[in-house]
Amino acid sequence: MSFSKITALILVATFSIALTACSGGSSNEIRLQGAGATFPNPLYQKWLSEYGKAHANIKIDYQSIGSGGGIKQIQARTVDFGASDSPMKDEDLKAAPGEILHIPTVLGAVVITYNLNGVSQPLRFSPDVVADIFLGKIKKWNDARIKADNANATLPDLDITVAHRSDGSGTSAVFTDYLSKVSAEWKEKVGAGTSPNWPVGIGGKGNEGVTGQVKQTPNTIGYVELAYAAQNKLPVALIKNKSGNFIEPTIDAVTAAAAGALATTPDDLRVSITDSAGATAYPISSYTYILAYKNQSDEAKGKALVDFIWWGIHDGESFAKDLLYAPLPAEIVKRAETKINSITANGKALR
Repeated sequence: MSFSKITALILVATFSIALTACSGGSSNEIRLQGAGATFPNPLYQKWLSEYGKAHANIKIDYQSIGSGGGIKQIQARTVDFGASDSPMKDEDLKAAPGEILHIPTVLGAVVITYNLNGVSQPLRFSPDVVADIFLGKIKKWNDARIKADNANATLPDLDITVAHRSDGSGTSAVFTDYLSKVSAEWKEKVGAGTSPNWPVGIGGKGNEGVTGQVKQTPNTIGYVELAYAAQNKLPVALIKNKSGNFIEPTIDAVTAAAAGALATTPDDLRVSITDSAGATAYPISSYTYILAYKNQSDEAKGKALVDFIWWGIHDGESFAKDLLYAPLPAEIVKRAETKINSITANGKALR
């Protein structure tokens, strides 16, 4: 073979290798898989988009399957991180093959939304009324107890249809945690959890599913994360808080709920802020968490995960308000930093 032919073959081979290196199959590409809560999904998708612009070699996929699914998958280690609005229970943590950390990312509101023609102003609900609607005890929109909180509204003599989650849900856990605090009957008969035995109603999968049920079904009431109601132009109710004030679910009202619980937030950051103290606190507020193993089995993936979560609770917070989430309080950011800094891979610190 002539020297010129050998040179040509080498050039072709070199060009092929260069193309391979520039393709999606690059050897330094790191892929992370997460799954869980639908509550923060609009924000997490924004995070992934923005983070990917500056970290082209890090590919992160997040599946919005519900908090219950996220907890199961992180327990089984079939994902690199889980996500839940409801903190894992002690027994679930003990069942995991390693220590799982709860890292709060943002705060949000679970809102009461409804589809009711002829009502122009936002409805108001007292806690006991919300509980009794979802217990099936209040059946009509013009029930005297609903009318008592809404004297200026013309309420129809129509049956109420309740919409709730059909999947394991952190949003449900937050909502039923609230109902268990404000209604002894709810606590006794139903209780709090990701998959309660709903006394009445129709189910929808994910926040998306419940939003769809409310939007498509006249005279329906349901509970969803605030961003889903806003995106679908659904009305949201004002809820009477612990101080006796009817509160609109706003970013400031959610922040006030978190402030009311700072003194009682434990070291592991697993905390409920529903029915929080404070004159301006929205009563059905919640943190949402990323769930990650304290000891990572893969150093490169662990480092990528730590860097992403760190970015999320700092740079990522700037996207929260536009999507109707409340950024973390400064004190909680510092405590979350400590959790992130404790993550290791085979005993080696990743930050």
